[in-house]
Amino acid sequence: MALELKQSLKISQRLIMTPQLQQAIKFLQLSRLELCQTINHEMEANPLLEEVPLGDETEERLPGEERERESVKEEPLPEVRIKETAREDVDWEAYISEYNTAWASPSAEDTEDKPSFENLISPKTNLCSHLMWQLEVSDLDELQKEIGRYIIGNIDPDGYLKASIENIMQATNRSREEILNVLDLIHEFDPVGVGARDTRECLSIQLRFQGLGGSIAEKIVTDHMKQLEKKRYNQIAKSLGVSLEEVLDAVSTIASLEPKPGRFYNDEETIYIIPDVYVYRVGDEFVIVLNEDGLPKLRINAFYREMLSRKDDVSKPAREYIRDKLNSASWLIKSIHQRQKTIYRVTESVIKFQKDFFRFGPVHLRPMVLRDVAEDIQMHESTVSRVMNNKYMYAAYGIFELKYFLNSGIQSVDGVDKVASLSVKESLKHIIRSEDKSRPYSDQKIADILKRSNIDIARRTVAKYREMLGILPSNQRKKPYS
Repeated sequence: MALELKQSLKISQRLIMTPQLQQAIKFLQLSRLELCQTINHEMEANPLLEEVPLGDETEERLPGEERERESVKEEPLPEVRIKETAREDVDWEAYISEYNTAWASPSAEDTEDKPSFENLISPKTNLCSHLMWQLEVSDLDELQKEIGRYIIGNIDPDGYLKASIENIMQATNRSREEILNVLDLIHEFDPVGVGARDTRECLSIQLRFQGLGGSIAEKIVTDHMKQLEKKRYNQIAKSLGVSLEEVLDAVSTIASLEPKPGRFYNDEETIYIIPDVYVYRVGDEFVIVLNEDGLPKLRINAFYREMLSRKDDVSKPAREYIRDKLNSASWLIKSIHQRQKTIYRVTESVIKFQKDFFRFGPVHLRPMVLRDVAEDIQMHESTVSRVMNNKYMYAAYGIFELKYFLNSGIQSVDGVDKVASLSVKESLKHIIRSEDKSRPYSDQKIADILKRSNIDIARRTVAKYREMLGILPSNQRKKPYS
């Protein structure tokens, strides 16, 4: 077979992701904060983009109005003169002696522009800095403080010591007795119980600090922690040889203690959610309002647009640069508008499928998947998934992520319709909240109650949902006293 070179013409169709299409898809999946950061970055990189100032629409005038305003001659305002006179009844010697002090005289630092005190944010004290401050002001010597610094450095945010005594001995080259003495002093720092090695030691330290050393509460914490977790109070009373009432009083004291003493000094910042869309109910209709507060409104700079129209005054490289930036800016503005339009359409579809939720609450949530929304708005499921990711909606019953409304269905008893899994969880929480605390429902009992509500669910599914909601089993929810 002979090998030869030849040319052939072939026509084919391929789907190519252009940079503009990639940018549009990227904007769909960005959260609100990420979108603001991306827009600000594009405004810095593209000189043709500018933000529309607030109230710009009111400042614009029609050409006729401008000519009319120019034709009107405004009369000059008279100059205002203020005559300054000194009051005769003021004691100027007392005024000067009171206010002519060193701190009142302006210094070089005072003349500089400084932010107001309202704009200054004090850092939140974390557990490590709080303990270090107490260690430095304590009456320990320098050797003990060195051991204390190493101990505090190995305390986790919950307040527990994660390093063993052997490791501390090896790192500080000190004896066990010296380390334990410093550790006992740290246990009494604020918060009490910090530096404990487990929950049992943490609770015992707090009980001894309250003067309850050797009490029934300390004996329960020291020797009967497993029975306490399972609420086997009768076994504890029988083992200690005391009455059930005394055990219940001790349990009430233990419940008032803090198992994680470092929790109050957590320095994590609270992240507040800003909804992307608001849904209001007006009569029987629902009104959708996109949240555009904080999003810069962009437009093309008129100076560069005019420069591009003057072909003779602008060089060819400059014209090509301006044209490239103009196309990029135009596509960016279109992508943002398309993003907002798609969010509106997805929200509209969610309301269409979940009208009972917006009218009556989460218990009436219906099963819904991505395919339902995609077929309704005639978009691909991947596009809908990008739109619903990290987007939040404000409704009458709270703030929900758009993906909150996507949930599987559970078959009803009659087999006619399905019930949303989130709706089943809400029903489960309502059943447990209304149960008799002295005789809580078992998982099988809850399944039977749900079946009477036309929800066909197995006992193991109830147990799975209960664990997902962080609800204890019936033997641990039982309260033998009111």
